[in-house]
Amino acid sequence: MKKVNITDVAKRAGVSVSTVSLVLRQKGKISEATIGKIRSAIDELGYVHNVAAANLRSNTSNLIGLIIDDFSDTFSLKVMASIVRNLEHQGYMVFLGQPQNDELTLRHCLRSFLQQGVAGVIYLTYDHLSKKIPDPVIESHLPVVIVSKSGVEGAQDSVECNNREAGINITRYLIERGHRGIAYLGGNKRCLIREERLQGYRYSLAQYGLPFREDWLPECEESTFAASAAVGDLLKKYNNITAILCHSPSAIIGCINGAHRIGRTIGKDIFLSQQISVAGFEDMMHINLTSPSLTYVSSPGEEAGYEAASLIIKKIKEPAQDFQRIVISSQLVLRESA
Repeated sequence: MKKVNITDVAKRAGVSVSTVSLVLRQKGKISEATIGKIRSAIDELGYVHNVAAANLRSNTSNLIGLIIDDFSDTFSLKVMASIVRNLEHQGYMVFLGQPQNDELTLRHCLRSFLQQGVAGVIYLTYDHLSKKIPDPVIESHLPVVIVSKSGVEGAQDSVECNNREAGINITRYLIERGHRGIAYLGGNKRCLIREERLQGYRYSLAQYGLPFREDWLPECEESTFAASAAVGDLLKKYNNITAILCHSPSAIIGCINGAHRIGRTIGKDIFLSQQISVAGFEDMMHINLTSPSLTYVSSPGEEAGYEAASLIIKKIKEPAQDFQRIVISSQLVLRESA
């Protein structure tokens, strides 16, 4: 069979080759009727547009490099899916790299992106112990957008989560429901996400004239067993705690388990002495399977991915534009546990 080319499409649609080219490249002012005829001709003939060859001729690229460190993190997966979906909708393709927090591997990954001719890079960081972006990313000659769940330093184009606002909103909600003893479970003091959430937590306590107590903020390892033991010790020592904010999915599961082990139930009714309210800060794959259903602050992964995709396209088309820092708010999802 003869390979179908752009001339065949033009003849079938009854237009010029240049008009077909403009439609394929989404350029020029072409009427919807003409676009429809060309699309129909493409479908009828089975024409496949060689984007790589077209990019080579025009010295452009529709490839975007995406670097992700952790595939086990729900937020990262949501961001990645949203980035891919939104870039593909705009005619771009994504190259994926996973350097696993190793600087040498990161350099190799960026060099590989350059060799493949990517137009820009989105770097989804999972290092929440430092605001510093790795040197290879900063030194890259490509347009770069950073996506992070915590704040980053420097004049970098970035999409970040508003953890302080999340801490304010969930703490205020619990206080307005009558809680006066609110604890925070999980994470460690070096974690920027925890630090930012606690800034909001502390702000809301101060607004309502409530004391901030360091001994109500137990750190623990990222495991359900550690969280269960920590919350058990906490509730045995302080029986005036009526609500617990959980740092992570493992803290949520461990908190529920630890509370049950010492005879406490999970729910909203603060007038029942054995009941304790529980709320989380993280999306979980199976969040609807908890009993009771969990109140939580949803991480804005889909929105972060959309903003990152839009921002990298802007950077590619307008390299000289000033850097942008986009801070995204979370949503408080109210359920049965608080």
